[in-house]
Formats: sequence, C-alpha cells, structure tokens
Amino acid sequence: MKKTIYPVILSGGSGSRLWPMSRSKYPKQFLPMLGSKSLFTQTLERVGPAYGFGAPLVVANEHHRFMVNEQAAKAAIDLAAVILEPVGRNTAPAVAIAALRAAEIDPDALLLFLPSDHVILDTPGFHKAVSDAACAAKQDYLVCFGMAPTRPETGYGYILEGAEISGAKGAKRVKAFKEKPDEATAAGYLKDGGYHWNSGMFMFAASTILAEFETHQSAMLTACKKALASAAPDLNFLRMTEADFGAVPADSIDYAIMEKTSKAAVLPSEFGWSDVGSFSALADVQKADGSGNVMVGDVMSVDTKNCFVHGDGRLISTVGVEDLIIVATDDAVLVANKDQDQDVKKIVDRLKAEGRAEADFHSTVYRPWGNYRTLAIGDRYQVKEIEVYPGKRLSLQKHHHRAEHWVIVEGSAVVTRDTETKLLSENESIYLPLGAVHRLENPGKIALRLIEVQSGSYLGEDDIVRFEDDFNRENET
Repeated sequence: MKKTIYPVILSGGSGSRLWPMSRSKYPKQFLPMLGSKSLFTQTLERVGPAYGFGAPLVVANEHHRFMVNEQAAKAAIDLAAVILEPVGRNTAPAVAIAALRAAEIDPDALLLFLPSDHVILDTPGFHKAVSDAACAAKQDYLVCFGMAPTRPETGYGYILEGAEISGAKGAKRVKAFKEKPDEATAAGYLKDGGYHWNSGMFMFAASTILAEFETHQSAMLTACKKALASAAPDLNFLRMTEADFGAVPADSIDYAIMEKTSKAAVLPSEFGWSDVGSFSALADVQKADGSGNVMVGDVMSVDTKNCFVHGDGRLISTVGVEDLIIVATDDAVLVANKDQDQDVKKIVDRLKAEGRAEADFHSTVYRPWGNYRTLAIGDRYQVKEIEVYPGKRLSLQKHHHRAEHWVIVEGSAVVTRDTETKLLSENESIYLPLGAVHRLENPGKIALRLIEVQSGSYLGEDDIVRFEDDFNRENET
C-alpha cells in the first residue's frame, strides 16, 4: 500500500558561517542564495503537493515565524503547522516534537526530515531517492541519505555502509558513523570506499522513530511530550513555552538516536546536494570563470584567481589576489582566506559578545507587514525607508519619546491618527506628534513605500505601545 510522505522542514539554523549575508534574525534559509528564490522556498517547492507529498510541517525559531508564513504563501504551499521553538535545542528534540505531532494524525506516517537551507540541483534524482528510501522506512529502518564524497571534506560527518537490505532499493545497513575527520582521515575514507557524507536528511515512520526515542532517549521524549502538550495555538503557529521546551535536553539526532539504534540505514544518493554551510560550498554550486572565480553582483577583477566575490548593490574591485572570499553588504564587508571560511562564525561570536546589531540584523529589517531600512541616524533623529506589503497594516500604536513624519513615495496609504483617518497618495505626507495613536495600512494591490523621519529624545524600537495587532505581537518590541 502506498503511504503519503509528509515533509518536515527543520528551519532553526542561523547560518553564522555565511555572515554577513546571513544574520541570526534573517538567516541563509530565507535568502536567495542561488537564483531569485530563497533556499526555504526551494525546499518547500521540492516537496510540494504536485509531487504527491502531504502538507509540510515546519519546525522554526519563533523569531522567523512570519518569514516562514510569508515565503510559504508566495510559494502557494499550504503548511500543516508551524511549530515554534522558543530556544534552540538542536535537531533531536525537533525530530521528536514533529514525530509526536504527526503521530496524532497517523502513527505510521512516513516522515521526510529536510533542513531548510540545503541546495539540491537534481530534483528528479531527489524524488527517486525519496521513493527508494520509503521502501526501507516501511521496513522500520531509520534512513539517512548518504552523499557520494567528492573530496576529503573535513566539515561533514561520514557514514560507512554495511550489508544491503533486502527489498529496499539500494539502501544498506549502517556499519558505523564517523565524526568530522581531519584531512588525512577523510582522504583515507575516499581511498577505502564505502563511505558517504551524512547529509542531515532522514526518512522514517513516526511510530519507528518514537519507539527508538523511548528506547534510547526516554527522558528527552518525556520532556518533548510535556512541551507539546502545553503548546498553545497562535494564528497558524503552535507555540511551546520557553520553560517547558527549554527543559528538553539538547542533542543532535545523530548522537541521540542514529549512532545508538540498530535500525540505521543509509541510502547512497547523488542529486546535486550541498548544505551550503560555507562560502566555499556556496561557490562550489555556482559556475566559475576561466580563472576559477565565482563573481556575484557588480564585480570588476584584474589578475584575480580562485576567489568568491559577492557584492550587494555596490562595485567591488579586486587586483592581484587569489584564494579569497570577499562579501560586501550595505553595512559590512568580509575578507577571508578560502581555507579559513569555517572560522567566519568566530567573527559572529565576537559581534555578539560586543552586543553589536550586525550579528543579528541586516540594515533591512523584516516584519510580518513588510520591512524597513535605516537610511540615516543621529542623536535625535532617524530616517527610514518603509515598505508595507499589499493588504497589510501595522499595529495600532503610540510612542512616548518620538514624533514621526511620513512621506508617501509609492502606492497609497490609509493612516489613522487619533480620531481621524486619511487616505494618502504619492508625494503626500502626514505628521504624527509624540503620543498620537496611529496606524499605517496599505489598501492597494502594489507595495506601499514611504520615507519616515523620526525625531525625539529616544528612538529605540522598544518605544512602542501596541493597542491592536493583526499578528498577536502586543507584548513584543
């Protein structure tokens, strides 16, 4: 009997090794790293209903919840649920929570666990591998998708294959899991053969994985059940409390289950996979020029070899350099040796330690209603460019310490100011004095853009009192 496969998209990562493109509040999975669509959108489309999959379940950081909804809506993919993690606990609790949720509907559901930030270039090949993995999963195996290694990579774990599984279309028992090796050990794996990169993608039946949690991680499973039982619905989100989910032991699915179970299987696969975990990996899935360079954006190079250069709206020029990574955004520039790109996250650690916003935010900050970008800031003023999506509106709010002046530059706006409501068009403006209760709404079918000039004694985002909000953010900054 054919079983429906339900994708579970794990979207809790921050992509710190891809800073400054990726920031914790807007990480790599939501960015168009390759082409015009984000990695998250590409993941959703790869397992869409057109291919016979069930509605995806997403496990996400609560800070990213509106990005999940917005990008799923643009992809026209209906989500079964979005489970929000108030704190990160690694992948094992995320798998357990998703399996518990799926088992409420169908205990024998086949679950396809996919990170949201991977690249897969061969979609038909991926679908064939999923179909083959389902054969092993129906026999109660926990199936890892193993990728054929092409180089002595030290950034991935390895899986050593064992005996073939009868009737499982190429799946094999796992003989051993190997930690991330040094280069000499990795080279030995390639020479010996039978080793595969651990892709972090899995398939198993909900009932099978929950039974393995009961056997090997009973305390974790009990804590996950408690966290899920106390979760409260919020719009289409399922919110677990920080107290309950924070009490769940943190561990990866590899350490917690896969290295302990007797049911581990590996399906050797080749479908153009990359975890895009570093800038070198991002360069590998893009076409290089005759000098080995991958250039993205407005780049001019002379005597440049084997470099990855990524610009975002400004000219980048290179002369006489090689084996470098150069990434420029409108608020930060990274220059690193290619062989040290795994250490980019050390910069992020320092930024966080110093309390700098560049660790978490781009200059463009995304909200459920749209986004804003700071253009200029002084001691008592700030200028922003604001975009409001069609049909969206900001909360009804007021500020204690600042006044605002809005100038409409594109689209139309409905503005509430205390007891009056005004419709404004391009080149019209309105003043909102300190303490005025106000709201901004886009009633049109195109984006609303405006310039906001703030002035006052304090301009922080936490100077906001919400009275009504379409997104249930009354108690958030």
